Amino acid sequence: MSEWLVLTLAMAAACAVVIVVTLVRQRTAAADEDPSETPDVIEYMTMWIGVVYAIVLGLAIAGVWEARSAAQDHVQAEAQALHEISERVRVYPPDVRDRIRADVNAYVGQVVGPEWKAMTDHAKLTAHGGELIQRIRQDVTDYKPGSDFEAQAYQPLLDQVTAADTARTARADSTGSTMPPVVWFGLISGAVITIGMVFALQIRRTPRELVLAGLFSALIAFLLFLIWDFDAPYSRGITASPEPFLALFPHLHG
Repeated sequence: MSEWLVLTLAMAAACAVVIVVTLVRQRTAAADEDPSETPDVIEYMTMWIGVVYAIVLGLAIAGVWEARSAAQDHVQAEAQALHEISERVRVYPPDVRDRIRADVNAYVGQVVGPEWKAMTDHAKLTAHGGELIQRIRQDVTDYKPGSDFEAQAYQPLLDQVTAADTARTARADSTGSTMPPVVWFGLISGAVITIGMVFALQIRRTPRELVLAGLFSALIAFLLFLIWDFDAPYSRGITASPEPFLALFPHLHG
């Protein structure tokens, strides 16, 4: 099911529930009930519940967006480190240089192909990707520089291998959901309480109040969907992309 369809259904359902409950409540209300006589304490509580929940929603949205941005940064750092390895080995003998570049290309092809699909579908990296990054590490560390010029390039190459491996580990840690279940429980419970307080204000069955109540509930549904959509940086919504790999290694997808 399309994510946009899920969003539309969720917002429509939230509006429908609020409107139906309001209409049913209006029909079952006592004949002498006066909706204008809402106690001041209820209005005060409703205002503060809305303020607190708005702050919580804002923090949750900022958190998942920051996690999504960090996930893209991990991809950029990994791709840049691999690109530096591929370029800096030009000072090595042709056979060593070609072997390292071939292993780097094989690793990048694995990342943007099977591994990216595994992250999207199963929220995990592939074992073969780990084997390939280890092969690159062995290629670089096992070579004994034959000249001072090669020796000067040796340590920076090791640093780039470490940077690529570190970025890969960070990418692995970012594949799953970033919001713990207890936070989701709080967000959903808060939404129910916040919308429920609308009925505590004894809204009447006027078109204006029904529209506002429906829009209010639809807005909360949209914000919760937005958090859910950003919660998995590589799987849903505006996901982190393998574009840095494709930009720095264009020959692999030409």
